[in-house]
Amino acid sequence: MLDSAPSTEKLLEVNNIEVIYNHVILVLKGVSLHVPKGGIVALLGGNGAGKTTTLKAISGLLKSERGDITKGSINYRGADLAGRDPADLVRSGVIQVMEGRHCFEHLTVEENLLTGAYTRTDGKAAIAADLEMVYDYFPRLKERRKSLAGYTSGGEQQMAAMGRALMSRPETVLLDEPSMGLAPQLVEQIFEIVKKINEEQGVTILLAEQNTNVALRYAHYGYILESGRVVMDGPAAELRENPDVKEFYLGMSDEGRKSFRDVRSYRRRKRWLS
Repeated sequence: MLDSAPSTEKLLEVNNIEVIYNHVILVLKGVSLHVPKGGIVALLGGNGAGKTTTLKAISGLLKSERGDITKGSINYRGADLAGRDPADLVRSGVIQVMEGRHCFEHLTVEENLLTGAYTRTDGKAAIAADLEMVYDYFPRLKERRKSLAGYTSGGEQQMAAMGRALMSRPETVLLDEPSMGLAPQLVEQIFEIVKKINEEQGVTILLAEQNTNVALRYAHYGYILESGRVVMDGPAAELRENPDVKEFYLGMSDEGRKSFRDVRSYRRRKRWLS
């Protein structure tokens, strides 16, 4: 679906990282990936595969959940991110949109958006201009701007969380499960907006997503995680046509669409791990 190709410059590099929670539970087992400047990269896999942990390792949010990177490195523009404070990363242009929206329910939609600009020092006029930019991408938010966020729909809260991230003027957005809990039509709308933000604002996007079908239609490149390991990666167009991906993640095979009961058998037959 995407026509423009991202830069060949590696903006974000994750090199063979291991992550342990509570000094005991090994969650990531040597994950490596890179995100080119201006690209949309999808991190795919089922629940518990390690997608969210990978994003939190990058954004510096592991410490809040007693998680530690015990091996490997994460570099952004060539600089090691180890030990960086999440707020400092936001100032550097990297921001995570958490799974499950996480709006401030007692604030209005517009107040939620403005909290995204708290690190900025470029003045009220620039912030006001970016607020209008966000409303251009999310017209529904402009209609609901005076409503308390806690009384808006799940789709509107997802839009507010994404709009709040844009207000920080990010270079890179880590987007965690943007489709979760949303109707299929709204999922398409959200991903169309992601595509526009990428193309028009030049924002680099690393997204974690269980909906492999929609993610591979909008991403340039994809990584598939299983049990904390990358088991397959490649250009999104190639992954969409890969027989294993079709069968195990898109619910299709050469014989046509399979039921989830049939597809579950992939746990006993992972050709790429054999």
